[in-house]
Amino acid sequence: MSTILQIETATTSCSVALSRDGKLLDFKQINARNIHAEVITLYIDELLVNQKLSYNDLDAIAVSSGPGSYTGLRIGVSTAKGLCFALDKPLIAIETLEAMAYGVITTDGFEQDENLLLCPMIDARRMEVYTALFDTSGNRVRETAADIIDEQSFSSYLANHKVLFFGDGAEKCKSVLASNPNSLFLDDFDNSAIHLTSKAAQKFQSGQFEDVAYFEPFYLKDFIAGKKAL
Repeated sequence: MSTILQIETATTSCSVALSRDGKLLDFKQINARNIHAEVITLYIDELLVNQKLSYNDLDAIAVSSGPGSYTGLRIGVSTAKGLCFALDKPLIAIETLEAMAYGVITTDGFEQDENLLLCPMIDARRMEVYTALFDTSGNRVRETAADIIDEQSFSSYLANHKVLFFGDGAEKCKSVLASNPNSLFLDDFDNSAIHLTSKAAQKFQSGQFEDVAYFEPFYLKDFIAGKKAL
């Protein structure tokens, strides 16, 4: 059996979960800005106590690796790496957009559809988003990119497929993309550590682990510090 701690901090959602053999045991999350560092270790402690587990009972740590918030990713990855070092456990990294796609695919009642593409979106700046495209089996159709969204975005895909847009970047793009009849929107989708469950189990079984010493988040873009308001 494999018991995996899962950490998601790539967006405003701070979330941790426990799974065993690809089945969710428990999770805690909150969607609020600038709270990740304050609550993440408390949430992990609470989950372990609730499940009557110790840190040594964990078999691996899985983390959402980006792209996303620079600060959020640093907090999540630093926490995951620290636990791996302290406990001598393997590290599993799952790209955030891929985890989001699996979050939709593994929703109860979701059906595979060869005419549907999944487009997770993470809010960046202004009309920019981090995004990729997946089919409903989880296969990547378009690589991860930072896109500035306009009326022509995804036009070649929307010409032949319905595209489901979701994530905290999709809402601000709705006014631009919704005019296409093939554009669909999934509202109220929150990034969550529970979305890592199936992929983390797959990677654990196949031994796809990261080098803890050298692993870094997938920022996609360089960090640009804002000016402090006077």
